[in-house]
Amino acid sequence: MDARDDRGRLSDYDRKRDFARTREPHGSAGHPDGAGGRPIFVIQHHVARRDHYDFRLEVDGVLRSWAVPKGPSTDPREKRLAVPTEDHPLDYADFEGSIPAGEYGGGTVLVWDTGTYTNTTHKRDRDLTMAEGLEHGHVSFRLDGEKLSGGYALSRFRTGAEEAWLLVKAKDDEADARRHPVAGSPESVRTGRRLQQVADDEGRTLTGRELGQQDAS
Repeated sequence: MDARDDRGRLSDYDRKRDFARTREPHGSAGHPDGAGGRPIFVIQHHVARRDHYDFRLEVDGVLRSWAVPKGPSTDPREKRLAVPTEDHPLDYADFEGSIPAGEYGGGTVLVWDTGTYTNTTHKRDRDLTMAEGLEHGHVSFRLDGEKLSGGYALSRFRTGAEEAWLLVKAKDDEADARRHPVAGSPESVRTGRRLQQVADDEGRTLTGRELGQQDAS
């Protein structure tokens, strides 16, 4: 288990943000209400410098996070690149809106999917906690979301400054090679909005610029 205290675990998150400009929640670790004791997950579609999906799993009071450029798949044959990013506070699971251009991650965010998950990580003769599995470089889990369900795994294939993982769907009853959830279900599970609607509602472009300003994209 990570020995850092909650404040230290979110220090990178806090350091990268000017909370006088962004409505993102302040960094504080804890446990969400109403999850019935099961850890949560959230996948947020995020248009910043690059369009990607932020895949987040609750682990020891924070959201461990990866940027998945192509988003998750329901086809076990597809291996999706997942690049680790800084831990996020649990409150971030509800964040949907516009991060101002010029701020870290400036652009539009919507809650693409959310729910709870069950850790199924096992190594040799014992079960591992999520923190242990992540330390070893492999975790498996079952999602119970509105768009995604069933088994998935995250496996690290590169360490160091360019650390990278793969997100892969398990071969189970929920696997479906014909389904394309990213393309077929682009709306927010929180509000039903699409990215452009989220940006319009906040008076900004998709990349976080005030309407009327030239968009860098």
